Amino acid sequence: MQSGTYQERRGEIEAYFDRTAADAWARLTSDAPVSGIRATVRKGRDDMRNTLLDWLPADLTGRRLLDAGCGPGMLSIEAARRGAEVVAVDLSPTLLDLARARIPADLAGKVTFVAGDMLSPEFGRFDHVVAMDSLIHYRAEDAARAVAGLVARTSQSLVFTFAPRTAALALMHFVGGFFPRSDRAPSIEPVREETLRGLIAAEPAFAGWRTGRTRRIAVGFYTSQALELVPA
Repeated sequence: MQSGTYQERRGEIEAYFDRTAADAWARLTSDAPVSGIRATVRKGRDDMRNTLLDWLPADLTGRRLLDAGCGPGMLSIEAARRGAEVVAVDLSPTLLDLARARIPADLAGKVTFVAGDMLSPEFGRFDHVVAMDSLIHYRAEDAARAVAGLVARTSQSLVFTFAPRTAALALMHFVGGFFPRSDRAPSIEPVREETLRGLIAAEPAFAGWRTGRTRRIAVGFYTSQALELVPA
């Protein structure tokens, strides 16, 4: 069971992405012109999504993949193109409607979009799990427990991102506070990499697993770090 702080933050995130920022995210994840700030976020997210896809097998035929916090479904679509059976979960029904509208007709049967909690065990087991920028809004302890719950239902690999605690990121968030609210992302919870690794190591669910590749991407107002978990 997730903590009260996880449940509280989950509600805040759902409200933001489903109501306040749905239109902004529709533009951000399209080819439409955006502000300079959002252009850096778009570029950073594109780089991160491509990184996580590169860490997955080129051929996903017959494999089941969870896109945890899928948003408009861009990663889900690419995974389906590789042959994966994708379960794409997000808190925002509005963003899921956008994802359904964007999916190519020949891939529609390969992706199941579901509104709900990405950590729900009702979605079953997976070969691969991807959680791109969906855990960065939670406290480090809650994020580690969330990853532990996901890895317990994963057989091949789990890749997720976190917000690394750096001086540059702290400065960007301070400066960002002076920009219009429409250009701000929801608050994130930066964490030092060594702290997160320690929290992961302390979770019993990670027995038999090890950390693999990692990559930090910093483009303008986007900073995020990917971490891979694989069986030992």
